Amino acid sequence: MKRNFLVLFLACCISFSCKKSKGGEEPSPTPPTPVTPISTELPAGAKEGVVFTNSGTSAIFTLYAPGKNSVSLMGDFNDWSATAAKMTKTPDGNYFWAKVDNINPNTEYAYQFLVDDNLRIADPYCEKILDPVNDPYITAATYPNLKAYPTGKTTGIVSVMQANQPSYTWRNNAFVRPAKNDLVIYELLIRDFTTEHTYNSTIQKLDYLAGLGINAIELLPVNEFEGNLSWGYNPSFYFAPDKYYGTKNDLKKFIDECHGRGIAVILDMVLNHSFSQSPMVQLYFDGNKPTANNPWYNVDAKHPFNVGYDFNHESGATRAFTKNVIKFWMQEYKVDGFRFDLAKGFTQRQSNDDGAFSAFDAGRVAIWDDYLATMKSIDPNFYIILELFANDSEEQAYATKGMMMWNNLNHAMNEATMGWLNSSDFSRGMFGTHGFTSSEGLVSYGESHDEERLTYKNLMYGNVNGSYVIKGNLATSLKRNEMAAAFLFAMPGPKMLWQFGELGYDVNIDFNGRTGEKPIRWNYFDDVNRKALYNAFAKLIRMKLKNSVFRTSNITYDFSKAIKYIKLTDGNNTVVVVGNFDVAPQTANIDFGSVGTWYNAVGSNITLGSSVYSQSLGAGEYHIFSKQPLNN
Repeated sequence: MKRNFLVLFLACCISFSCKKSKGGEEPSPTPPTPVTPISTELPAGAKEGVVFTNSGTSAIFTLYAPGKNSVSLMGDFNDWSATAAKMTKTPDGNYFWAKVDNINPNTEYAYQFLVDDNLRIADPYCEKILDPVNDPYITAATYPNLKAYPTGKTTGIVSVMQANQPSYTWRNNAFVRPAKNDLVIYELLIRDFTTEHTYNSTIQKLDYLAGLGINAIELLPVNEFEGNLSWGYNPSFYFAPDKYYGTKNDLKKFIDECHGRGIAVILDMVLNHSFSQSPMVQLYFDGNKPTANNPWYNVDAKHPFNVGYDFNHESGATRAFTKNVIKFWMQEYKVDGFRFDLAKGFTQRQSNDDGAFSAFDAGRVAIWDDYLATMKSIDPNFYIILELFANDSEEQAYATKGMMMWNNLNHAMNEATMGWLNSSDFSRGMFGTHGFTSSEGLVSYGESHDEERLTYKNLMYGNVNGSYVIKGNLATSLKRNEMAAAFLFAMPGPKMLWQFGELGYDVNIDFNGRTGEKPIRWNYFDDVNRKALYNAFAKLIRMKLKNSVFRTSNITYDFSKAIKYIKLTDGNNTVVVVGNFDVAPQTANIDFGSVGTWYNAVGSNITLGSSVYSQSLGAGEYHIFSKQPLNN
């Protein structure tokens, strides 16, 4: 013990003496090796979702999850280990990120985020998902070589990423969009248009649509929604096309083929709400509804027409997300426009009835102004259609900025086709009744995905007067639809028809449930009466597009009575469409404005000795008269 003490004493003395220089001064201390602090900020170029670097051999994953404690990255690249890749939290606590190296750029990798060690979610920004519940019903013919779900490795929906995705070469880059005033839009649900329910099978029908004369297709939502058999208004992933319709490149090919035929493509965009499969809903959810700290959603919906979980469009997080969705589809898929579903719901003003919901809302206008600026900055000529149904003064505020409003004429027009006249005034199809200064702001329609089919109600509830029978009489029902179409396409401004309306589709909207699959009836085209309706629609559309008179603002009309007419004048031509929507003969007395020969696009020409056309019209009889022959 004494020996150990002596050794320690000598060591201390030596140490003390070594600290003295020859002059008895302390030597300068050796400077420490500097330590570079590890940055927790997002790496340069990182953004929500996945960004590839190093020629696709590295990937940076980023999740926006403010307030969460930890996030782990699991996937094929780390054998789904929850501990192998704890993600780095940024100093502000809003983002988690991780970099994965040594990946194969040509390989698809499935992955998920594990949040706070208890919640597995897919990437909200992924462009493809694997769904263990619904994917087994997607055939190889629809989606070849679909990656297998990592069964036994994880549960729930997983994301898929790949650096070198199969490329698509666009061919029809010279496509010029139709002027808004000339739009004839065909609203189409891929699921119920062909038995194969794919983009590729729909491409095979484009010649049929081109023959009809339409120049735009509005697709019901195609981004990933819950289940396979949906209209698509229950969205969950906003950057991933739903696989039930085909691959990402199949969708691009469909758009490209449409452009090659002079047809624009408009996507139905659902950003009022999300459904429960959305990882953004799941991240902040109490089991019943979003929690108060959810960055994107309201705890409770702000309006009475909401479904799913209501986006808060005054939230900066929601604004940023919405703009990213908008930019992605505009740039990645070269679409020509959006129809925004439930656009009136982009509000934080609480309402409990439609009157309050529809009233002018300055906050809603400001939100849409912001999104409009984003779209215009990318493409100034992009079509923007709002399903708004708000106060006329608010719709005017949007129309003056170049946006278009969905305009539902279904009730009045169907009353007219059924022969019930009391509420058959469809004058709301005229832009002036909305206070608009231009017809291009109103997309009017008699049928849409959301409305009962004209022919179904004609056949079920049509009027009867002696031998003139609408109810149960297909030929008469279709001729009345033709007459209604003559007025619809004569009214200046963009127009829309729902798929197979041109063939008199007559299956109840509630067949198999409102949003359930409907029978696909291509055999209609072989029926002489239905084929005649298709031909009439094609002729009316050609007349609308080939004659400037149907763009005029010099218009008089009366749609309030049994005899309805519209008179349009442009330059040296005047057109008068006149029809009897009663089930009994009625006399028309209309000032045509001039005497002489009037050409009839759907019948015999007439010669007027007086400028007043006074003629008895039979039930369902209509004419399209013009002072100069119409191009059709």
